[in-house]
Amino acid sequence: MNAPQHTTSPKNTLPSNIVMSGIRPTGMLHLGNYFGAIQNYVRMQEEYECFFMVADLHSLTTHPDTSTLKANVKRVLAENIACGLDPNKATFYCQSHIHETAELYLYLNMLAYKGELEKTVTFKDKARQHPENINAGLLTYPVLQTADIILHRASYVPVGKDQEQHLEMARNFVNRFNHRYGEVFPEPHAFNYNQELIKVPGLDGTGKMSKSENNMSTLYFADDDDAIRKKVMKAKTDNGPTEKNSIKPDYIENIFMLMKLVCSEDVISKYEADFNNCTIRYGELKKQLAEDMVNFMSPIRQKATDILANDAYLTEVMQKGAQKAQESAQKTMKIVREAIGLNYF
Repeated sequence: MNAPQHTTSPKNTLPSNIVMSGIRPTGMLHLGNYFGAIQNYVRMQEEYECFFMVADLHSLTTHPDTSTLKANVKRVLAENIACGLDPNKATFYCQSHIHETAELYLYLNMLAYKGELEKTVTFKDKARQHPENINAGLLTYPVLQTADIILHRASYVPVGKDQEQHLEMARNFVNRFNHRYGEVFPEPHAFNYNQELIKVPGLDGTGKMSKSENNMSTLYFADDDDAIRKKVMKAKTDNGPTEKNSIKPDYIENIFMLMKLVCSEDVISKYEADFNNCTIRYGELKKQLAEDMVNFMSPIRQKATDILANDAYLTEVMQKGAQKAQESAQKTMKIVREAIGLNYF
């Protein structure tokens, strides 16, 4: 078993071999999601007790229109399962199905302070983006996130850099709770198999793939084969190097990064040599990348499509996940109520 890598050493000694992570049901799964997170989840489910949650309650803070929520939740479930998450190995559930989350969220709000919540980067960003919707749920987002994690007494949370501040706040809330009521929760720590998570570059040569407005720079698993080819062929390139062994511009480095995800070693070696010898033909390279990308993504799309068509199976997955997550949550909340002193009979 691989030893987990976390940012700091846990101070308390409460044992936990539990991994917890949440997935927001907003938008479609894309290549960045897969290589940045899901392939690690698939590996983790073989070695740890894992709880993977569809964060439908979190989505209400910034997406109050729930007309597409049910469809989005089902798509998240189907696409993640198609990518390798196994509901028989990991507990895969919807946040709203576990009512104990709201109770723990309430208790933790008594330990969170307005000043620290207003300073979080994500709150300031969202408040700036949506000044008409600065709601209490948005402000206390890190508190609900903490409740999600520690409801299963998880120690390990696979997160990227953008969530490290929330995880530090989660440790603060845990330490405040433990200081006030006794050692109940282990401290949660960032956990991934590699020091650096893979950041899949966008096809436009700027930033990373994301659920952004620029859909042409992101490869979604729901894209059909022709859409994948079209997007790859529009990836930013230039006329090629004029001197041998030149340093690749960022947007060319991005294309080679994408090749490393789906192309064979000999293909990558050929185009590396062509670049270094100033004989590279980007049109040919992109055609090769497009076909390799189609071969990688289309089986996952087909599997997700088949799962989405089987509503009875998705219902069974949600029910089974809810039952397993609820059993864990109820055990935790019994301990929490006793620690606080809310056990009157």
